Formats: sequence, structure tokens, C-alpha cells
Amino acid sequence: MLRHMTDEDFMRRAIDLARAHLGRTGENPCVGCVIVKDGEVVGEGVTGEGGRPHGEEQALRAAGAAARGATAYVTLEPCARRSAGGRSCSELLVTAGVARVVIAASDSSVFAGGEGCLRLRNAGIETYQGLIEAEAKALYAAYRPAKTLESRR
Repeated sequence: MLRHMTDEDFMRRAIDLARAHLGRTGENPCVGCVIVKDGEVVGEGVTGEGGRPHGEEQALRAAGAAARGATAYVTLEPCARRSAGGRSCSELLVTAGVARVVIAASDSSVFAGGEGCLRLRNAGIETYQGLIEAEAKALYAAYRPAKTLESRR
């Protein structure tokens, strides 16, 4: 009999994706994202070499239309704005129509800082933060979040 996958299982997969790319994303944190619909993974992504594209962006691209109504498991709070401009990950998740976002760790950066979660909630997306937080935080021990917009331009 197949075992039913849990939120923890999917978040551990996102953490594994991020862990495999540590040290390859420049100043940006390495974020893993897994998108799940009806118990099946429909998209995965991790922050690209040098910090672009972001993990959520890649996972949404892989999921395509299947992201609508799905759950996104993200190792770090989705950004609310981008240092180089363009659409933020929280905006992309809203536009894709995900129903739920599960986040492991918060991001105190000026580019997230709770605003990513707020955007998701304001769009009616169920948002949960803190799942397997200690494991995810270990990924970001060397990450120094930007405290001002100028510090990352």
C-alpha cells in the first residue's frame, strides 16, 4: 500500500532541493519550492545559479495551469518585491491561483519581511508559516538579508 504524503514530506522535498544548491545562488538565498495538487507533485523549482530565477518562479513554470488550486511548499517566505524589478514571487503565486502556501522560514529581508505573506493572505490564499522551520533555518545560516533597498542594488 502506498503511504499518503504529508505536508512535512513535501516540505522536506523542498528543503532537499534547496540544500542541493547551497552556495550557488550568489547573495540570494537558495529557496526550494514544491507545488502539489491532489497529492501529486506538479512542479518543483530551486533558486537558479547566481540567484535567478527564484525557486517559486521555476516551480510555477513547471506546474503551468496545474498550479491553480494547488499548494506551494516554500522553504523561505516568498518575496514581495524584486531587487532587479519584475514580478515578485508572492505576486506570481497569486496570479497562478494557488490555494495554499506553506512556508518553512520567515525572511527578514527588505524584499520580503512579512509583506510576501501579507500579499498572499490578502489575496485569500491560505498561508501557514513555520513548518519544519528549524531544518529550513539551517539552510540560511550564512544568508544575510538585505535591510535596505540600496544594499542589494
